[in-house]
Amino acid sequence: MDLSPTTRQAAAAAAPPDFLEFAAARGGPLYRTAYLLTGGDRHLAEDLVQEALSRVFVRWRRVSRLENPAGYAQKVLFNTFVSHRRRRSSRESAAHELPEPAVLDADPALRVTLLQALQTLSARDRAVVVLRYWEDRSVEETAAILQLSSTAVRSRTHRALHRMRALLGDTFAERAAG
Repeated sequence: MDLSPTTRQAAAAAAPPDFLEFAAARGGPLYRTAYLLTGGDRHLAEDLVQEALSRVFVRWRRVSRLENPAGYAQKVLFNTFVSHRRRRSSRESAAHELPEPAVLDADPALRVTLLQALQTLSARDRAVVVLRYWEDRSVEETAAILQLSSTAVRSRTHRALHRMRALLGDTFAERAAG
């Protein structure tokens, strides 16, 4: 992880000398760990190390007094990686297969009605319904994604569907079936 001369000068002006020594000494080992964590993605590994070192720098006055600042930096790197994976899971990612072709909506009014009914649910209940029925996830997958128990997913699903049925009424069931 080489820094450009301009970046090095700016860092030297802002950072205490002991942090610069620490970063120079620990940058390589942190990079190797990040490289393994990312499965060989050099660019992401560099970004993770940079983010971890910047977080350590912000707390350097306290970190430098710790018994093991290198261990603290390692923990920050792992937390940064996990946080990145969590954020990334909600973004688009490349797929090896093309998605299913879009289906033309035969009844746009039905779709709007469903979306309005979904908006009346709490955020957590809405997430359960969307994961279970729109994304066709299992109870266990939904529980893992939302960090809930399987029982909580089942009870939230039951309550949310009950609320939606009460809002939509019997005529909706007939429209959806026909």
